Amino acid sequence: MKYLPLIFRNLGRNKLRSFLTGAAIALAIALVCILRTMPAGLDAVLASASNNTRISTHNEAGIVYSMPYAYLAKVRAVPGVVAAIGWNWFGGAVDLNKGVEFPNFAVDPDQLDKVYADWNLDPKVFEDFRKYRDAALVAHDQMAKFHWKVGDNITLQSTVFPISLTFRIVGELPINRSFYFQREYLNQALAAAGTNLDTTGLIWSRVDDPERVGPVMREIDDMFKNGEAITTSETEKSFVGNFFSGLKGLVTVIQFVAAIVTLCIVFIAANTASMSIRERVGEIAIMKAIGFRKQTIFSTLLAEAGLLAFVAGVIGAFAAYGMIHGLQVMAARAGNNAQLGPLTAFVVSNAILIQAIFISLLIGILSGWVPALGASRRSVAQTLREVF
Repeated sequence: MKYLPLIFRNLGRNKLRSFLTGAAIALAIALVCILRTMPAGLDAVLASASNNTRISTHNEAGIVYSMPYAYLAKVRAVPGVVAAIGWNWFGGAVDLNKGVEFPNFAVDPDQLDKVYADWNLDPKVFEDFRKYRDAALVAHDQMAKFHWKVGDNITLQSTVFPISLTFRIVGELPINRSFYFQREYLNQALAAAGTNLDTTGLIWSRVDDPERVGPVMREIDDMFKNGEAITTSETEKSFVGNFFSGLKGLVTVIQFVAAIVTLCIVFIAANTASMSIRERVGEIAIMKAIGFRKQTIFSTLLAEAGLLAFVAGVIGAFAAYGMIHGLQVMAARAGNNAQLGPLTAFVVSNAILIQAIFISLLIGILSGWVPALGASRRSVAQTLREVF
């Protein structure tokens, strides 16, 4: 502790250089903190979007291939299935020039409330959805984006079928990017155009007991093994996770890049430490000549690099925390958390803060070790001859 004033004085010799080095370390640590939130954030998004008793059944060839609509009644009859509905992709667009801006599906209204009981909607919303042929349920983020409200009439032009439909919004869904309307409404419109809707793209069902999910999925797939379309059933978590699989690979690449950036910062900090020590070789030689031990010189030089990196790391870590937390607070006050979507699940936790500070301290030690070791080992005579 008695050498702490000396360490601070040496760090303040070239304030601009110390500031720029610290800023580089702080930015690297902030980047690491933000990127470290991504795996946990994706897991949180996946968990929030999944129900452990809801399963998806689709064509084994892929979700773009349809199944006979008659499959729905057979799935509903499987023991353990509480309710089931069919999904048909409508591909509706508010403006064809902009394309499809949100997913929209034709669904069976009679058991929708049972399949998605976790939405906790007012029963009157589901009652109105079944009552009105043109009824639609819209996710809250889409309601905010397009400034829609319950009772509004909107028109979507399908990019799949040669029709456009006008809907009456009867309820707001507590989820993101979803739009549901009655399958019968689509069926009648297609019948008027001379087309029959006798297929379904997906079947979503809910099982009465989490322990029966596996057996129910196997029974459903076995039932259609020799059918017109072979099916594959999977849990909702697995279904949603398939859409995130590519993104998880991207996250791994991004974190690898962050590690490379951190390594570059180590070399930058090491170069700065070397420059600082080279400027003081004469002073170091004199310190040795008057009795300073080489262990003391090594420790003080290493402490300079470590202290600078530590302080910069703390600033960078809490800057990342403040940015993420502030973004979420502002979104909550403005009532637009839905606009941020999955970003609201990305949180700089205490564990990430501790890891970031440890990394910053490690940067300081690695960057200062070699220059400090070299300076402490040089003989007094050799150093004085080079200086004088």
